[in-house]
Amino acid sequence: MRTTLTAPKAIYWPVIGAFAVIYVVWGSTYLANYFAIQSIPPFLMSGCRFTAAGLALYAFTMVRKKPAPTLRQWFNAGLIGILFLAFGTGGVVWAEQYIDTSMAALIVAFDPLLIMTLMWLFHKTKVGSRSWMGAGLGVIGMVLLVGQPQLTGSRMAVWGLLAIGISMTAWATASIYVSRVELPQSRMRSTAMQMITGGGVLLIFSAAVGEFGQFDWVQVTPKSAFSWVYLVFFGSLLGFSCFNYLLMRVSPEKVATSTYVNPVVALLLGWSLNGETITGQSLLAGAILLTGVFFINTSKGPV
Repeated sequence: MRTTLTAPKAIYWPVIGAFAVIYVVWGSTYLANYFAIQSIPPFLMSGCRFTAAGLALYAFTMVRKKPAPTLRQWFNAGLIGILFLAFGTGGVVWAEQYIDTSMAALIVAFDPLLIMTLMWLFHKTKVGSRSWMGAGLGVIGMVLLVGQPQLTGSRMAVWGLLAIGISMTAWATASIYVSRVELPQSRMRSTAMQMITGGGVLLIFSAAVGEFGQFDWVQVTPKSAFSWVYLVFFGSLLGFSCFNYLLMRVSPEKVATSTYVNPVVALLLGWSLNGETITGQSLLAGAILLTGVFFINTSKGPV
């Protein structure tokens, strides 16, 4: 009897590389944001970042001759961009002035639980027992995380927590409605439009709170400048391209694993490169919180 040997499946390196980008690069953006805002005001930094990336990406879609968006598509993309980027990301960046990057990343990991809750409250989405278990673990993890003295003992840290809470609510709301509104068929063009509008609103808000008057190009440090360039090219352009590539090549559930890896990367980078303290309570809280997110993301049914 002859035995037929089959060659092992070839490793698809582009997919592995794309996963490495969304795992490591997106996890590193928390620290990059922190370095950037050391000499660039937070809303101005974020606004310039998203506007520059959005314009570059939109120009690329024009070269590829994508259909021109309608006014309705611009309105919808603008609204989603404001929620995702102006409120969703801008608030977290502002909060990093007062909260460690590793702590911010762990708190943001609570967002899938918030999305589930909003869908249950306002859209009557059925929630299974596995998701409820995940929600319970998530709440326990969050209470342990934000109940630490370094957060509750500082007035500005409390304001930072409030800003992150608003940011997560805006991000969750946009996540729910992004598939319910009319947007360009080109995912790349849609994201470019969101970045342009979200970045534009951040620049307007930056001017309104007086950041333009406080900013001086001479005071921008090389570390801040490099971090801003890194956020534009790697965090926005490369990260988004790899994200879209993976959505076309693998299942969304596999892409969603970045939810668990990004906080771990942020935790390690904050500790090793920024001298951030990692307490045992933070590790325990993060483990419980991410376990809750895992239960929700792997539950069967609508949620």
